[in-house]
Amino acid sequence: MAGDFAFERDGAHLAGVDFGGAGPAVLLLHGLAGYAREWSQTASWLTERAHVVALDGRGHGDSERRPADVSRSAHVADAAFAVERLGLAPVAVVGQSLGALTALLLAADRPGLVSALVVAEGGPGGGDMQAHEANVADLARSLGRWPVPFASREAAVAFFGGPSLTADAWADGLERRDDGWWPRFDVHVMVRTLRDAGRRSYWEEWERIACPTLVVRAGNGSLSAADARAMAERGRDVQLVEVDDAKHDVHLDRPVQWRRAVSRFLDERQPFTAACGRG
Repeated sequence: MAGDFAFERDGAHLAGVDFGGAGPAVLLLHGLAGYAREWSQTASWLTERAHVVALDGRGHGDSERRPADVSRSAHVADAAFAVERLGLAPVAVVGQSLGALTALLLAADRPGLVSALVVAEGGPGGGDMQAHEANVADLARSLGRWPVPFASREAAVAFFGGPSLTADAWADGLERRDDGWWPRFDVHVMVRTLRDAGRRSYWEEWERIACPTLVVRAGNGSLSAADARAMAERGRDVQLVEVDDAKHDVHLDRPVQWRRAVSRFLDERQPFTAACGRG
């Protein structure tokens, strides 16, 4: 049975979900504008082999809505704090999109906490500020087109292209107020968060990760084939799986292929019971 948890770190409220399960611990980190419970479908099978926990990133879900600090270092410190506070170490960390960046930085900066790493549709980045600013502008326009408040959950599902697991997950991330259904984030916080994340590349951090690592690329996502190949080549112990017909939210868009890739990786590399340490 899933249960909520909450604590404070450095003046910021942090929240998440303990999905339960027995065995080695797994921490799930969502992407930009996501939330912890979007991992419910993944947790439904992952709890068969692991103790599964998901964190609402600051600025998202039930965590601090308007944090002063939205930097990657703050997100990494939050994840490390959650691992230590909940007694999860050493933990296999699974991150998607910006959650993947947080996950890889946690593995690089706090290797004693991490036993294995799965990064989906995210990576060290390229440091092209012009392209990054264009992505930030696209994000602001995209989120600005949401017709909020949605009149109903059904209206939200329709807007997000439903019925589908992806549409249901996005709709379930909304909060109900008297006048309708609203996002549980502020657009300007999302813009600040994305802008900060792309200020530089993180290939140096990637190359020092010693943990067994799985990179999952969606064929119709945002992680380029060239970057995914470079991650496999420049990493120390990296497998690459490409889901050709998947969109960016690969864990929601192609749950069967996602489960197959992650399960195979975990089963082949079990037991994840020891931290990787520094390479």
